[in-house]
Amino acid sequence: MATLKKLKETLREDAETVPSSARVPLTDEQYSAGFKILKDGRAKSYHEFVVPQLSTLMEPLINARSRISVLEIGPGPESVLGHLPDNQRRKISSYTAIEPNKLFASRLENHLLGKESPFPGLDRPPTVCPRSFRARAGPEALVHDKFDLILFCHSMYGMEPKRDYIERALGMLVDSDEQLPGDGLVVVFHQEGIHFDGLICHRTAFFPTGTISVSDESAAVDFLAQFVTGWTVKSQGAVVKLTAERNKTCRSLGPSEGGRLIFRAPEVMVAFTRHAASLPELISEVRCLSVNPRREVKNYEAGLFPLAALMVPTKISQIQACVRWAKQHRAGLTVIGGSHSGHCVVPNVLAIDMCHFKNVHVAPTAAGVSLIVAGAGANAGDITRKGMTEGLTVPLGSRPSVGAGLWLQGGIGHLARMYGLTCDSVVGAVLVTADSGDVVHVGSVPTHFKPAGSSRPRADLERDILWAMKGAGTNFGVVVSVVFRSCPVPTCLVRRWKFSLFNDAEARHRVRRFDKEIAGKLPRECSADAYLYHEANNMKLHLGVTIYQVSDIADGSEEPLPLDTLTSGIKNVLGRAAEMRVVDCNGLFETDMYMSGMQGGHGGGKTSSFKRCVFLKDIGSADTTLQAIVDAMKMRPTPLCYLHLLHGGGSEGIVHNVRSDATAFGCRDWDFACVVTGVWLRDQDDSDEPRQVQQWVYDVVTKLLTLDACSGVYPADLGPDPRDAALALKAFGPNQPRLARLKKALDPHNMMAYACPLRKEPRDPELIILVTGQHGVGKDYCADLWTSFFQTEQKSLTTQSLSISTAIKREYADASGADLNRLLTEREYKEQHRPALTAFWEKKVEERQNLAEETFLNCVYNAAVNNVDVLLITGMRDEAPVANVSHLVPDSRVVEVHVHAGNETMRQRRSLVALPPASSDDSFDAAPMTLSYIPDFIFDNNASGDINVRNFAAQYLVPYSREKDDLLRLQGMIRSVPNFPRQGVDFRHILGISQQPGGIPLVTALLKTHFGGNWADIDAIVSCESGGFIFASALAGHVDVPLVMIRKAGKLPPPVLSVAKGQSNISHTSSESTSLGSSAVGSSCSRASGDEEEERVEIERHAIPCPGGASVLVVDDVLASGKTLCAVLSLLREVGVEAGRISVIVVVEFPIHRGRKALREAGFGQVRVQSLLVFGGV
Repeated sequence: MATLKKLKETLREDAETVPSSARVPLTDEQYSAGFKILKDGRAKSYHEFVVPQLSTLMEPLINARSRISVLEIGPGPESVLGHLPDNQRRKISSYTAIEPNKLFASRLENHLLGKESPFPGLDRPPTVCPRSFRARAGPEALVHDKFDLILFCHSMYGMEPKRDYIERALGMLVDSDEQLPGDGLVVVFHQEGIHFDGLICHRTAFFPTGTISVSDESAAVDFLAQFVTGWTVKSQGAVVKLTAERNKTCRSLGPSEGGRLIFRAPEVMVAFTRHAASLPELISEVRCLSVNPRREVKNYEAGLFPLAALMVPTKISQIQACVRWAKQHRAGLTVIGGSHSGHCVVPNVLAIDMCHFKNVHVAPTAAGVSLIVAGAGANAGDITRKGMTEGLTVPLGSRPSVGAGLWLQGGIGHLARMYGLTCDSVVGAVLVTADSGDVVHVGSVPTHFKPAGSSRPRADLERDILWAMKGAGTNFGVVVSVVFRSCPVPTCLVRRWKFSLFNDAEARHRVRRFDKEIAGKLPRECSADAYLYHEANNMKLHLGVTIYQVSDIADGSEEPLPLDTLTSGIKNVLGRAAEMRVVDCNGLFETDMYMSGMQGGHGGGKTSSFKRCVFLKDIGSADTTLQAIVDAMKMRPTPLCYLHLLHGGGSEGIVHNVRSDATAFGCRDWDFACVVTGVWLRDQDDSDEPRQVQQWVYDVVTKLLTLDACSGVYPADLGPDPRDAALALKAFGPNQPRLARLKKALDPHNMMAYACPLRKEPRDPELIILVTGQHGVGKDYCADLWTSFFQTEQKSLTTQSLSISTAIKREYADASGADLNRLLTEREYKEQHRPALTAFWEKKVEERQNLAEETFLNCVYNAAVNNVDVLLITGMRDEAPVANVSHLVPDSRVVEVHVHAGNETMRQRRSLVALPPASSDDSFDAAPMTLSYIPDFIFDNNASGDINVRNFAAQYLVPYSREKDDLLRLQGMIRSVPNFPRQGVDFRHILGISQQPGGIPLVTALLKTHFGGNWADIDAIVSCESGGFIFASALAGHVDVPLVMIRKAGKLPPPVLSVAKGQSNISHTSSESTSLGSSAVGSSCSRASGDEEEERVEIERHAIPCPGGASVLVVDDVLASGKTLCAVLSLLREVGVEAGRISVIVVVEFPIHRGRKALREAGFGQVRVQSLLVFGGV
């Protein structure tokens, strides 16, 4: 199957005999007919690539701006943007198109002005300019000449040089000094690769499986050929001849399927911001960067792309400069280490070549255990050679040339069963973080290998980073060096066998016996690999087997045990080994059969390959697995393709015995890594063979993933191909939620977007209701009823109820042999296990200090994946859980309903004789009977029946969603201002609500209705200057309650009381590091208390009459760090108002800064706090 590009080249070559004088350009009608055929034939690309990519790119603009202006260049007879989701099309307020085909321009205008216009939110009629887009001409005669989005709709053919056209478009983006949130975009969709001569893109994506299908009718084929070449001929006789020749060429290149010719049409999307031409800034700073360089890489996919720019740093400071440049300009980066990765080079993206960071050192420790420190530019061979000089090694992969990408994403080799994966040996690392460009060291990095100026992150963040390094380490920054725990250099006895397989039955029989009678019985120090392959010029399937026996006697003086003493039956299954040799770690690299033992060897550089790897277990137990393996070899597109069953797992091996959540590499339950390897001769690189081989690899892997024997995907091979995104979902086992959260926190701008694709963190539920209370009060019963009530009353919302203790009960059942189903469903059975379950939980918490947070976040993540809007969680044992967990889900509203019931009611429901008050039996999922804080709601569940439960939901819970439209309207009034008041801060202009028509009345109404107390009991509304005054004064007037103002010292007449108030998160503009609103590496955004200038606030001493019995509502604009509210509450305490008679309501809360926790730690846990909106940052 030829590409459309190949078709175009061939048609032009065929037409060289036609003199230019005989050629005529296409009429508008001919052009229109060819365009329609091409567009209709690209339907798959539109639905699966163009529209989804556009929608994703526009999402930040849509969220940040209330109005969007767009320019489409060459849209054809209808707008491409008209296929976007309705909510995005409605945000388009200004539309302009430049369409050179006058017929298309007329149709487009009619399309836009018709009764069903795709853009119902336009402020003015659309503008369609029937002309070409010019790169160097003066300003276009456009009604609106500045745009938020400029789209080159159907490639850039004929626009040369392309950089000039892009720069012209970039100059038409909305000026940056307007301080509108979000970057304007120039977006290009083009078939096959496209290069922009040193421009750096914001984002790029690929669609390698795109095709064009055309009706196999002569007229349709001719229209396509005319359109592709751009001309026809004058005389009718010549037209007939040319048409026949073109039809013949098209049919020879495009196979016919179902009466349609199919051509490959891989596509690429490239998006630019106004920073696209900013490379000279970086070049002037680091001097080690070149544009359009040549750099050989080993990976076939990466080798297809030209480098836009290459940085070859010699100092860490140069890497920092590159990362900070990329952050400032919203650009992506790739990193070249061993260059085996498919994502080391991406077109129009800056690459960092780590070749100067390849030193390897052996570092003895005080404990007598030596560490191996390897630069990120070193490869497995470098580490092995250096380690062997000290009698040490690291369990590495099977190729000496692989680099840091393998170490950080797994590393499966022949020592894995005895010493584990490569990433299991990682104990420390130095990296330049993606979110700040700071140099940090994590884990055990010897002192003299810590770079000057590097820092250690706070403890919880350090644990997260080191955990992520072990399996997904290419996703969070630029790794500079890795520290490994070493092991003794082993000697390895290698035995090899080969067998010809005559039919499917023999193939299945041989592989089954290999699994059951050999691999499955080997001890930890042994492993057995199998290869299924065809010898060159031989159609028979072959099975190759290699058994590795590892001895930690480095000099080989101890004779390895005979194989028949290790496992019975090996001689009966395999017979006498065809080859046997003893090798050291260096020699181990040469023992894989693909290097020398089959097909003449693949080590000579005459072939190219493409591979993906899945994990299989118990392959000999199911005929479906065995047949799938055999069928895969039948369907191979070239004779050189093979399957490699690499024996790195198994119950006896180290890999299997590491907990799946102990490292980011979560796939642990497997016997074999099945490496599906497509191979072709290198002289066929430019043919269709590589595409056929790649598709075969993906087809085989997709089939294997459907089998029960398949337990996951190996992440190290995955790259930017969109087909890898689906595989990546299977790559990290149970660790996907945690990795998604860390990616969002540590790489918030997705700078490392082209590393192994991590699942994007899904949108958290809008409302999370924590249903707490002692054991036996009916928490699960209430939660289930409230879930049902939401599902009935709010059908547009997806609601789910779950218990946070389910996960730990599952672990307990696995460890103890208890019946999980009975633990979850039978009360009496659970009571029998409660003491042991509680002890199990406490032990787990000791082992994993963040277990409670992880369990909560996993519940939220699983709900988010299922698009849950309202999530009810039972079983939380935290005191003041909202204060403890709301910062973990800063974009969700979190409320607590504490369920209460009397002892008699609880006895009846638990079917127990007596209920010990607040006993240790309740410690697993019960809240204390006496609370030291005020929950959002307390529900009395003493009454029988469900009427009270449902009425409570109707009165207190459903309003959170019922008034969603008003809250969304309020949210839309709050403008986001990036990098204000300093770099990295996404400032929310809350006081800007007052500038919006209807803003103050809307806030006032929402504050009144959302207040959870009784307005008749409120004696005063209290507010602190200055932001809170705007909203508090309007509310006080509306409810006719006195307003008490707290002001800065010196602003009120005596007598007054005053207290010190710490500075808020954004009250100063010092250039301290990193982004707010994320768990970013770096210093806190608030100063240390010793560096703050003391600010005092005061209240009139007698502003609140009879304070001892007064009920007070504090109104403020923001709750972030809680410093202002702490000062306000301290003043009220000084006045004499009791904490239990104070309520707080704010317009916006930023949970990430843990203001609720600060209030509680300051002694104000009895104060009830409410907020209208929550945001994830400042």
